[in-house]
Amino acid sequence: MAKKTNIKSEKVFPGAIVETTGGKLRGTVYDGIHAFKGIQYGAPTGGKMRFMPPGKPASWSGVRDALKFGHWSPQTMRYTEMLAPQADLSIEGLDEDCLYLNVWTPEPNKNRKRPVMFWCHGGGFRQESGTWPWVYGESLSRRGDVVVVTINHRLNVFGYFHLGDAGGEKYSASGNAGMLDLVAGLQWVHNNISAFGGDPDNVMIFGESGGGAKVCSLLAMPSAKGLFHRAAIQSGVALRLNTREQSNQLTNAMLNELGIKANKVDELQTMPVERLLAAMSKILGSNAEVQFSPLVDGKIILRHPFSPGASPISASIPILVGCNRHEQTYTAISQNDEAAFNIDEKGLRQRVIEMVGETEVGSVLDLYHKLYSGESPSELYFLMGTDRRMRSGAIMLAERKFAQGQAPVYMYLFSWRSPVMEGKVGATHTIEIPFVFDNTDIPIVMTKGGQEVKELAAKTSEAWIQFARSGNPNHKGLPNWPAYNTRERATMVFDNKCRVVNDPGGRERKLWADIRKL
Repeated sequence: MAKKTNIKSEKVFPGAIVETTGGKLRGTVYDGIHAFKGIQYGAPTGGKMRFMPPGKPASWSGVRDALKFGHWSPQTMRYTEMLAPQADLSIEGLDEDCLYLNVWTPEPNKNRKRPVMFWCHGGGFRQESGTWPWVYGESLSRRGDVVVVTINHRLNVFGYFHLGDAGGEKYSASGNAGMLDLVAGLQWVHNNISAFGGDPDNVMIFGESGGGAKVCSLLAMPSAKGLFHRAAIQSGVALRLNTREQSNQLTNAMLNELGIKANKVDELQTMPVERLLAAMSKILGSNAEVQFSPLVDGKIILRHPFSPGASPISASIPILVGCNRHEQTYTAISQNDEAAFNIDEKGLRQRVIEMVGETEVGSVLDLYHKLYSGESPSELYFLMGTDRRMRSGAIMLAERKFAQGQAPVYMYLFSWRSPVMEGKVGATHTIEIPFVFDNTDIPIVMTKGGQEVKELAAKTSEAWIQFARSGNPNHKGLPNWPAYNTRERATMVFDNKCRVVNDPGGRERKLWADIRKL
């Protein structure tokens, strides 16, 4: 784990007591915002409950303190300190007993109906938690008069180990257990959020990176239908999920690595956590194309979220989708690819060949040199990598949602350049998160603080708040932001000066679309 970063601790006071379906909870209050941390929404998932659908937690008598964040799912964390600094989160550690969520609200127990913003954390489906400092919900709750929920759930082999074919009906839900955890969290919100001042009939799910992919997955799940009403997908489009065949490849590799025969799958439920994580790390390595993640199993998830088109299950849900301008720099930093920031033309050509092959390298280089003349080879490489994957995926999702024609989709591009490394990291992956949560001061590692940063955070977070409130992100601090269509392709560009641009990067969009068809 990265070295801990000190965050200024604020004095908090005992807060309100709230009655939930499980019992009474006492939180804390600071500057008018009540926080309830470590609320158990599902039973412990170890032992015989490992790989099983989430169970209901036990009720309790008296008043339970909700003062500390709950466990993270077991994982092998590989954080980059500059991009993901970890603070003292009062976390009790990693444990299979990880089905906990957190609530921030301006006013519990007053029968108010505030919008609810339900955050799905990033880290792929493999790591992280809902208690990263950038996603503390206090500032967002205060700014928008909204209720913010963040959640932990099962990850990696504990949440997405498909054993239904190897182990039979008993394990039929194992490959999507982590997604069923999220549904259980949404069900808890539906049953309890009124007591915290939230509206169970106005819930927005939103997430970044792997969290965006979780949002996409929820959009394709019949069991989640009706539990949320808007969706925001940040730098994490999942047009398709794992197929059964892909998940079975991972399953077979894991069973072989662990020396477990198909008729002995039950032994996995008593195997030490560390042994399962070690086997997972060995078979996946750092660049595996297929990960432990949700699969289309024909029961829990019936089809891919946005392939070939948008799932009809969520046709009525408005969507906000986009990414950042320099997503690729995060990959370079997290993989210790320092050379990516200082490549020459020869190095750029080689990297583009690795992206698209010999046949297309000329057309890609010619277009980007023409459009971005004077930019360094490294800048071109980062733009290409971002456009090829993140931007193309976001655009394809928006196109397919628009084609469905039943609810609007809004497109954004976050272009604010971080001053870190003299601006070389640009608008990297994850950089929009503290702006969305209005948390640019905790911590300030990537933003460095300042008045312009605060002003952009106000504009960005207010857009997400208004989208949660009404399904439309427009507010008086931004120019008019039309819904996306395939004619104008209106896109809100978030920067120190926010503006709407029709089809930004249109020529690059067409290039990558043509390459995908080859």
